[in-house]
Amino acid sequence: MKIMRKKNTGFTLIEVMVALAVLSIGMLGIASLFTQSLGATRTTQYRGQAINLLTDMADRIRVNRSAEAAYEGAGADNNCDPAGGATCTPAEMAAHDLFVWGAQVQALLPGGAWTVAHDGTTAPPTYTITVTWSEIGEAAPVSAQFDIQVPTI
Repeated sequence: MKIMRKKNTGFTLIEVMVALAVLSIGMLGIASLFTQSLGATRTTQYRGQAINLLTDMADRIRVNRSAEAAYEGAGADNNCDPAGGATCTPAEMAAHDLFVWGAQVQALLPGGAWTVAHDGTTAPPTYTITVTWSEIGEAAPVSAQFDIQVPTI
């Protein structure tokens, strides 16, 4: 009587190592996609903040349209908030708006900087509001700009 031995079947060490290498490469790809999505989320957040800040300043200019070129100047804390109780001229209110808004730009955007330019030669006058910030992975600062025309009263 002959005893038949079965041949050993199954995975070899090489097959297991190849499967592990393929799995590792896939996991590295998933980690890379996750890292890129985090960077894109951060960029989107900063751009959204910049747009909100630009429209905030545009609204401030529209409310205080008689200040005109005063929005090109420097910001100053003139205590012109409604709770402050101070009576401010349009130019003082413009300086206070720039002070408050500039603090928001610096608080919400990394390396935040801003400029407001007034062009009174056009009818109606044009304001160019620019916000600039630093972005991780970008060599140069990123900026967003908003141009508005505000008729005088």
